Amino acid sequence: MSRIAIFASACMLAVLASAAAAQATPSCMRDIKPYRLAGDTMEWSMTIAPGADCIQGLRWSTMQIYSVAIADKPKRGELVLVGPGFRYFAKPDFTGTDAFTLVIVGKNRHDAGTSTVQITISRPSPPLVVSTVSQPE
Repeated sequence: MSRIAIFASACMLAVLASAAAAQATPSCMRDIKPYRLAGDTMEWSMTIAPGADCIQGLRWSTMQIYSVAIADKPKRGELVLVGPGFRYFAKPDFTGTDAFTLVIVGKNRHDAGTSTVQITISRPSPPLVVSTVSQPE
C-alpha cells in the first residue's frame, strides 16, 4: 500500500471516528463526584433520551486505571466499556429508570485500590410548556 493510500485511509478513519463521537449526548452525566480508588462507592446519575447514547471517561487527572469491569449490567440499555470509560446506549423505547455498576481498579497518586461507581439513568423531563390566554377587552 502506498503512503498516500495509507494517509487517505487514516484520514477517513479519523473522520468516521469524529462523526461517531459527535452523536453522543452532550452533558448527559449529572452529579459526578470523584472517587478515590480507596474502597469507596460513588453514586452518579445520567439523563438520556430514548435511543440516545452517552460516553463518559472514568480517569481523573491524578490516577491510572488498570481495569474497568461491569458488576451489574443495565436492563433497559446497552453498556460498552471503552478503554478507561464507558458508553451507554438507551433503547429506543426506554422509559422509567435503569442502572448499572462498574468496578474500577487503578492507582490514585501512589496508592493502588478499587472503587465502585453506581449509575442511575433516567429520561429527561419534558419541557414545561407555558401558554398565555388573552382576555377579551
